[in-house]
Amino acid sequence: MTVGEVEDQLRTFAPRVLGILVRRHGDFARCEDAVQEALIDAVYTWSDSGVPEHPLGWLTTVAARRYVDQVRSDAARERREQALFDAVPRDELLAAPPDLEPGRDDVLELLFLCCHPALTPSSQMALTLRAVAGLTTTEIAAAFLVPDKTMGQRISRAKQRLREAGARFELPPEPERGPRLRVVLHVLYLLFNEGYSASAGPRLRRPDLTAQAVQLTRQLHLRLPDSGETTGLLALMLLTEARSAARTGPDGILVPLAEQDRSRWDQAAIAAGVELVTRSLRTRPIGPYQVQAAIAAVHSEATTVADTDWPQILALYDVLEQLAPSPVSALNRAVALGEVHGPHAALDVVRELEQGVLAGNHRVLAVRAHLLEKAGDRAAASEAFGQAARLAGSVPEQRFLMLRAKRCAG
Repeated sequence: MTVGEVEDQLRTFAPRVLGILVRRHGDFARCEDAVQEALIDAVYTWSDSGVPEHPLGWLTTVAARRYVDQVRSDAARERREQALFDAVPRDELLAAPPDLEPGRDDVLELLFLCCHPALTPSSQMALTLRAVAGLTTTEIAAAFLVPDKTMGQRISRAKQRLREAGARFELPPEPERGPRLRVVLHVLYLLFNEGYSASAGPRLRRPDLTAQAVQLTRQLHLRLPDSGETTGLLALMLLTEARSAARTGPDGILVPLAEQDRSRWDQAAIAAGVELVTRSLRTRPIGPYQVQAAIAAVHSEATTVADTDWPQILALYDVLEQLAPSPVSALNRAVALGEVHGPHAALDVVRELEQGVLAGNHRVLAVRAHLLEKAGDRAAASEAFGQAARLAGSVPEQRFLMLRAKRCAG
């Protein structure tokens, strides 16, 4: 088994192991460090010997040992170590078969722990992406548009703050649940986006991340069926993931939405997503994820790109901008604006966005290039596509953008 294949499997187990350890010991920072060390052990051991019969039990046992080693090595914590060993039998710590635990999954509790109100919203999201999703510091930094070093410091401070606040491993009480739920949903949204369009590396998408995001959102929806935004986010994920099979051609190159073979879209996932968002919009207060799901539904209902109801999509983006304005939604709105009112109107919006936090971002350059091509300025479009390709971290995106640059230079 290759290192990459092992890492993909470990990503699904890591949050469950961390949840087990935090539930047992309550020390998030030490437990997270122990799990990271166990994952490193697994990469080397499983790559040589294969995945063990009980991978969750293997990881939990090794992580528990690493946790005990940490406690043992800290002389200032000797009394805490003794209390730990008095309270929990050693054979449970080192040899318990966690694969046989009765179907318990602590990942949602772990999600809410990482979204503790003692943390700032950005730290909540960063810590959750690290602990639950297993994203690297570099991947999280890319999602937040900040340097790696800044993100690493933010995550370290967040773990320390959790310890100081005495955060508990449990679902929050009702008065606290609303604000923390918003952060949890945002984290799941970022996790899905990283899986659907990887920010870096040789793969266009990471199905392990999208599958994990959908699974967690389903669990959350089952626990909180009256949450309109949870329903909206699940619908958005299903509608977006339904197009995944058509996003690459036979050579692995990215295929944009307008050029996809729509017969390859997953109609069952589309039907499920449309049903969810329709019911949610009828019965619950409207929120940003519901609006984004509605936009995805409009795209999904068009049998050809020419049938796309761009005026409706633009109107929905206007609603989204009122509910939750952001540079990314403004950039997406510019694409719809270009379809409705022409590329020059959209280019004016893109120029303004290039002066803000999206300055130098490859996606805004790619949108500008697309609009320039539609406007007939192929030379400028070629230059912009080339700039976008040089800034993109994803190899498939780089290839796609370079091909577009060459086509426009043609």
